[in-house]
Amino acid sequence: MALVLIPQSLAYAQVAGLPAHVGLYAAALPPLAAAFFASSPYLQTGPAAVTAILTAGALAPLAAAGSAEYVRLAALLALVVGVIRVGIGLLRAGKVVFLMSEPVLRGFTTGAAILILASQVSGAVGLAPEGSGLSAAFRAFGEWREWQGQALAAAAATILVVVSVRRLHPLAPGVLIASVGAVVVSALAGYDAPVLGAIPEGLPPLSLALPFSAVPSLALAGAVIALAGFSEAASIARTYATRERQRWDPDREFISQGVANLAAGISGGFPVGGSFSRSSIAHMAGAKTRWSGAVTGAAVLAFLPFANVLAPLPIAVLSALVMTAVVGLIRPGQVLVLWRLSRPQFLVAATTLVLTLALAPHIEQAVVLGILLAGAIHLWREFHVLVDRWTDEGALHLRPHGVLWFGSAEALKSEVLDLLAEHQDASAVVFHVERLGRVDLTGALVLEQLVTDLRSAGVAVRVEGVHRRTARALRRVLAVSRQGRTAEPAEPPAPTPVGRPEEGP
Repeated sequence: MALVLIPQSLAYAQVAGLPAHVGLYAAALPPLAAAFFASSPYLQTGPAAVTAILTAGALAPLAAAGSAEYVRLAALLALVVGVIRVGIGLLRAGKVVFLMSEPVLRGFTTGAAILILASQVSGAVGLAPEGSGLSAAFRAFGEWREWQGQALAAAAATILVVVSVRRLHPLAPGVLIASVGAVVVSALAGYDAPVLGAIPEGLPPLSLALPFSAVPSLALAGAVIALAGFSEAASIARTYATRERQRWDPDREFISQGVANLAAGISGGFPVGGSFSRSSIAHMAGAKTRWSGAVTGAAVLAFLPFANVLAPLPIAVLSALVMTAVVGLIRPGQVLVLWRLSRPQFLVAATTLVLTLALAPHIEQAVVLGILLAGAIHLWREFHVLVDRWTDEGALHLRPHGVLWFGSAEALKSEVLDLLAEHQDASAVVFHVERLGRVDLTGALVLEQLVTDLRSAGVAVRVEGVHRRTARALRRVLAVSRQGRTAEPAEPPAPTPVGRPEEGP
């Protein structure tokens, strides 16, 4: 695992706009610290692609990429993320991560992967990086005459080696083979394109001399990274917990990932998260306990005094490693399939994707806006209650289904009154409420008012099918007889829906 993590940490530090050795620091102590609290035996903690691009977006307005101030801000951001995650775990609020719905995650992940891929084009062709995201890629393509043939060849060879070796066997160390081969060729063959250069040797410095006055500027980005970054870790842990029939505790994992970020902050690293690719390798390699991550961190820590052996490593190789790692995250099909499943949810995913690309480098804002849009669509749907209706021997039967709360109660009342106006010859009204998933006090009071008004008008009223989930509210408000609750009229084969049904699941 360490042989995979070391070159990946160098590459992801580059994505975050940080010197390479910062990636090594983020790969050493954080996995060690996480192991003491982890819930999943397979989750591998350390630098990750999406977390790296979020870090770059958060720090870009505050300091020049790669500067000493930028490095300190990255460590401070890791502390912010760590505090938030530990706090969520201690409060046992781990389910807050599910505020990021699947459409938001699909749109954001695809958009972020496109930005990461675009940001590495310059390095892969031997140009100095300028700009960020799509603008950096456009600039690189516009200066195609300046491309360096050796850099392009190194990047192409790296991609070929990694992809080919991966096809031979999932555990074959393609990343390691490509990296070591590139170091040897670069050192012996006179490679003239940009290389990694000198790397500080020795253990990471432990310090809290950070610009804490910048915490307010990093708070939003820290919260987004804490949630968005944990979504990937949660997905990994849940996947393997289900596959292996093991228990998994999201609150404990929040603490684990939080402590890992605290360790990254005090050791000069940057925000870290769970890696799906490395966790998959750990699972296939036979990891049995959470201490597998600790062994990985300890191995990286032991390598740090000798890190300068990687000085000849071409930058183009690191860019190619990033490209091979994130290209699989670009999944437009997962966004497009939502068009068939649910148009509103497709709108959420597509909007999040477009905002991620348009707002770069401030992609944390795209996550927030995507969450708000998903919440708004959900709330809009909750304001509507679908009503099935049919007639039987002079009685009008009404079956509402949905959630009857203070936001949808008046809509239901208006719908029922319109239906009664259409069936003025009905001598009785029967409310079937078994499909109301939840009823709050306001909903029960509105339903009670309808019953009272109808009885005052000489219409017989029954309320049937009171579900135990709704009984607490309804039975306190409605005068429902035991006979009325148990009497179930025959249901016609195809009731006609009235109202505005939801589209898709």
